[in-house]
Amino acid sequence: MTDWNMLTLVGADRPGIVARVTRALYGAGCNLGEASMIRLGGNFTIMLMVGGERPCAELEAALSPIAEELGLRLHLDPVHGGLHQHLVPNLQVRVAGADRAGIVADVTEILAEQGFNILELESDVAGDAERPLYIMNIQGYCDHTLESLEEALSGLAAKGISVDVAPIDVLIG
Repeated sequence: MTDWNMLTLVGADRPGIVARVTRALYGAGCNLGEASMIRLGGNFTIMLMVGGERPCAELEAALSPIAEELGLRLHLDPVHGGLHQHLVPNLQVRVAGADRAGIVADVTEILAEQGFNILELESDVAGDAERPLYIMNIQGYCDHTLESLEEALSGLAAKGISVDVAPIDVLIG
């Protein structure tokens, strides 16, 4: 039986982070599961499911020298679960509006009320300092129709938030 840990690493972006970390995990006899790795504001963030028979302390010992050398903050948590246990997204919500406090809360509260399960959320601030534009792309799963979600989100236009809901093609193979 494989035990899973959620590995989180954060630090200044630079070439070679993924190569060094995954080589150390391979050397420690670990299996890699689902991952999210992305650059955010000049930082590189790794969230990675790591499987294996080694206790957390041994994994931390294997990764700490690399994390220290690369200036990464390391966090490791035992987690329940495994692979192939997630929903496949069926809807995508694209949001754009003047950057302001509360835009994410406004959109995601409505989605939650509709039973929309957020599986991935990415955002960025575009434009310039005088006219910043907040852009958000959300993928998720919801049993409600596309039209009912559009209706629920339609009131956001009065707040200057543009929202587009579209299906995601889930045909695989």
